[in-house]
Amino acid sequence: MDAFVKLNGVVAPLDRVNIDTDQIIPAVYLKSIERTGFEDALFSSWRYNADGSENPDFVLNKPEYRNANVLVAGPNFGCGSSREHAPWALRDYGIKCIISTSFADIFYNNCFKNGVLPLVLPPEQVREIMDKAESDPGIQLNIDLLAQRVWDESEEISISFEIDSARKDALVNGLDDIGLTLRMENDISDYEAKHGL
Repeated sequence: MDAFVKLNGVVAPLDRVNIDTDQIIPAVYLKSIERTGFEDALFSSWRYNADGSENPDFVLNKPEYRNANVLVAGPNFGCGSSREHAPWALRDYGIKCIISTSFADIFYNNCFKNGVLPLVLPPEQVREIMDKAESDPGIQLNIDLLAQRVWDESEEISISFEIDSARKDALVNGLDDIGLTLRMENDISDYEAKHGL
């Protein structure tokens, strides 16, 4: 898993609530269990028209937001079915951080396991970022996970955030569940030797 330490990126505003995993990646794309190749499936029912052409009204199809790697969205992001394909699709598209007031639990956990930072901020701070991204298309945010801080170049936005220390450690070091277990390989070997396993 790629480490997440610092990020500077364009913010795309998706001012909708209850964005569920079927909207993030529709079920038709769940046939593969490979962890890559889902970038075109991300928000496909919103990004594309019935004939397969791009929907020019969808935020990620607008030139100012096309290369966004930060998404700011309404509350309860990632609700619905528990598909790990959702963070895979976001990551494959290039979204490395999602900012919202709340996330569905399973989606939230899956993000950390796949190198995507789901950042929970208070409603007024999410609204500040959303409004700035809408009024100033192409605005970039800096996200420093070590310092636990988010800011824009003008410092009009300057936010400190809290995050669980174990989740932070895993992201900063690029460790998924297997990586975290392998970190304790010597202890596991010692235990097995001591108990004749």
